[in-house]
Amino acid sequence: MAASFVTPVTVLTGFLGSGKTTLLNAMVADPRYADTAIIVNERGEAAIDHALLRAASGAIVALPGGCICCRAAGDIVHALRELHHERSTGAVAPFRRVVVETTGLADPAPLLATLVELPVTAARYALSGVVTTVDGEHGMATLDRQPEAVKQAAVAERIVVTKVDRAEAGAVDALQARLALLAPGARILRAAHGALDAALLFDAGLGRGERAPEARGWLNDGAYRSRAGTPRHDPRISSFVWRAEDPLAWEPVESALELLRDRMGERILRMKGLVAVAGEPGPRAVHAVQHAMYPAARLAAWPDADHATRLVFIGRDLEESAVAHILDSFTRDPSASPPR
Repeated sequence: MAASFVTPVTVLTGFLGSGKTTLLNAMVADPRYADTAIIVNERGEAAIDHALLRAASGAIVALPGGCICCRAAGDIVHALRELHHERSTGAVAPFRRVVVETTGLADPAPLLATLVELPVTAARYALSGVVTTVDGEHGMATLDRQPEAVKQAAVAERIVVTKVDRAEAGAVDALQARLALLAPGARILRAAHGALDAALLFDAGLGRGERAPEARGWLNDGAYRSRAGTPRHDPRISSFVWRAEDPLAWEPVESALELLRDRMGERILRMKGLVAVAGEPGPRAVHAVQHAMYPAARLAAWPDADHATRLVFIGRDLEESAVAHILDSFTRDPSASPPR
């Protein structure tokens, strides 16, 4: 496989006991995803079922059907680098995607930022989406008590409500309604007995060289607009959309995003959007996680009839008015002085 191939990475997160391992084991058994590398953190829950292990060489474990499991000792960058080297030298079978399972207590934002920012990973891997598992039986209480569980759900493209076979239907419905407010753009799935089609978990985000229709599902800005003003169960988490109807010069947009990153990065859990740049046939896709920002990607065409600039912000203690003030200051009147 060519060294220049950019491998999509799906981040699988969720609180302790929420069912991440069950999903992984089901995926490993699916022959459609035999060309998958899995990174698990050895400090987390029991990762891949020991009954599935076939052979081991150092930290890399071969699984039935061709999957590869890499047990990372907390250093995901090292694991990704090692997997890339092993693939390029032929030491392991070629893999076309990576799944990274975080520990149950982990804040996923630093890992997402690593995939975006560090050259050693950004040149070889692209974030393909975040999948978060939520315990259908105990998820409501976990969200009440654990701030990290709230952040795990807020940044997801896919949320899997697990153990629905063990929970009361009304409780699952209430949990799903809360999750829909917490992550309006996420697709929420239900899994009973750990059974879920693995195809629903992949290709949830925007990687590299995307076609325009894929950008529409990735952004899903309509879901955020439809939830605007709705009372939230988790008031510290907010999501909103900033729009500009007319095409913009790229430089002021870039400057505004850099200022937002510098001033509000800790509060921006994720930002993603499509920017209408004057004179360009398609939009530029932008994506940031806290202080880390992907290089903008030029898309050849718009994904839908809406050619306005749309920036989706998912934040914690992030004020929409403050974000809009900075963006407006740069883009509505580029000659104005930057806000102080």
